[in-house]
Amino acid sequence: MFTVQELDQSVVPVNCSTPRQRALREAATQELLRARAAAADELERQQLLEQAVELNLEVARAIARRFRGRGAEDDDLEQVACLGLIKAVRGYRIGDGVPFIGYAVPTIRGEVKRFFRDCSWTVRIPRRLQDLQGKIARTLPLLAQELGREPTPEEVAGRLGVDSKEVREADAARGCFNVLSLDRPGGSGDGDLSLLDMVADEEDPHLRRFEAIDQLGPLIDDLSARDRRILELAFIENWRQVDIGRDLGISQMQVSRLLSKILTGLRERLQPTGAVA
Repeated sequence: MFTVQELDQSVVPVNCSTPRQRALREAATQELLRARAAAADELERQQLLEQAVELNLEVARAIARRFRGRGAEDDDLEQVACLGLIKAVRGYRIGDGVPFIGYAVPTIRGEVKRFFRDCSWTVRIPRRLQDLQGKIARTLPLLAQELGREPTPEEVAGRLGVDSKEVREADAARGCFNVLSLDRPGGSGDGDLSLLDMVADEEDPHLRRFEAIDQLGPLIDDLSARDRRILELAFIENWRQVDIGRDLGISQMQVSRLLSKILTGLRERLQPTGAVA
């Protein structure tokens, strides 16, 4: 366990690339927030909050980077993500049993997505065109790769099963995305205005992977050596359960039950309570 006095960048890395580093950051953050909850002096509470935020800034920046190239300024995205991090630090409850990262990531992500919903569309266009813009943005790169050139509106419409007139309308409405974009040259890529990628129900798979790694790291470190070995053989080495049992000296049925128990426990601990979706 860390003391507040021991928490500095020489002990706890701010930029984490290994499970060990992420576990150190999680433990340090928990200690800071525990100290903040116990502190009576408001100045001390504020200082502890700032330390916890600084320790996790790279998490907010990584989430902000996932939303770049969508019509908003990079600095604005990072600022909103940092506000989400501050919100997470203030709202996190130590006794809930959820890792801080498991609460912070959906909170920050929700703040950024709300920014796009509330602030980006300065001229409202029909919802069907907003939806179509998202579909076009996802289809264009694939179709261009197949054809070896930029596809025509008719070809895009044919792939999506819509009228070419609707494709042209959606393309014409792209200038409605952000006030700042009206005062500067348009982006060079076809997907610059795919706002739907940000606000739709479908999540960025890269962001999901980032979130899962950061949440699972500390939880897996808390498992017994045998449980970690079972997970390693099952999901990294891709061993069959019968071979895992042979390695551990137990039956295949025991391996199945243990694996089910481990995964159930991890799922329960990963459930964020009170996080912003």
